[in-house]
Amino acid sequence: MKQKDAALKKGRMGKDGFEAHYAALFGSRWPDLKRALSSDPLYLQLDFSSMDAACQPYFIDAASVCAALCLPLPEDGNVLDLCAAPGGKSLVLAGGLGAESLLYSNELSPDRKARLDKVLSASLPAGMRQKVITSCGDGAVWCRRETEAFASVLLDAPCSSERHVLGDENYLAQWSASRIKSLAARQWALLSSAWRLLQRGGNLLYATCALSSDENDGVLLRLFKRFPDVRRVEPSELAGIFERNLAAFSGKITVPSGGTAGSLLMNAFQTAQETEKGLHILPDSGAGAGPLYFSLLRKEA
Repeated sequence: MKQKDAALKKGRMGKDGFEAHYAALFGSRWPDLKRALSSDPLYLQLDFSSMDAACQPYFIDAASVCAALCLPLPEDGNVLDLCAAPGGKSLVLAGGLGAESLLYSNELSPDRKARLDKVLSASLPAGMRQKVITSCGDGAVWCRRETEAFASVLLDAPCSSERHVLGDENYLAQWSASRIKSLAARQWALLSSAWRLLQRGGNLLYATCALSSDENDGVLLRLFKRFPDVRRVEPSELAGIFERNLAAFSGKITVPSGGTAGSLLMNAFQTAQETEKGLHILPDSGAGAGPLYFSLLRKEA
């Protein structure tokens, strides 16, 4: 343990710091994981053109689809996607939205909110688009305006996104371990707000594309400590939710390179590594999907 802690403190910035940090976290697995992260992600295509020929397909990492399909959606309750841009997970949620439900998709950045609007308008049939209400605001303070307003909440929180860091030399040169701590603080602010926005008996899916447990289990552990009404939905129950949502999805999910999307998604789910509080899809074991950490939490009634 002392050797691992020393490795994490060595070279805290830039390319060397990045390498030392994640090599210490993943040990002998890191070279294979790093190669998988440096390759192209496993993309799927979301397509609603069978409902409206004008709809454009949207390409999204298979792990993101897998995670979004794990959020139970009510027949007649409101759903919130708190950090929604660029919009892929909102498309998944819209494809399973109940007949009497509305989806509220929020984004902090005006530029990213504009991108979100563009994606939703280009890819959703007009009737479905009318059921998605977009907004631009800070999700961390939304709970000051209202509480217990949503039956289901998706929080895909801003994170370290190591796959993108590895793919950009400038980002890699600027990497710092201190950024993980600042991101974890932001994730906690968003998660604690999202929990207050969730109705009793409702479900919250927390997700990041981060590798570090500080941004994943570490954030959820704070929630369990702070709120006594949190219950984690176990993987066995989660599998049933995932299968039902996949079967009920109103658009088409296809593999651009060929193959069966359902089998690919099931493989991603089944190869996810179970952590203390969630599941972690990693590209060296998920056929290139991910990384994507997610956990489904239920607020006790």
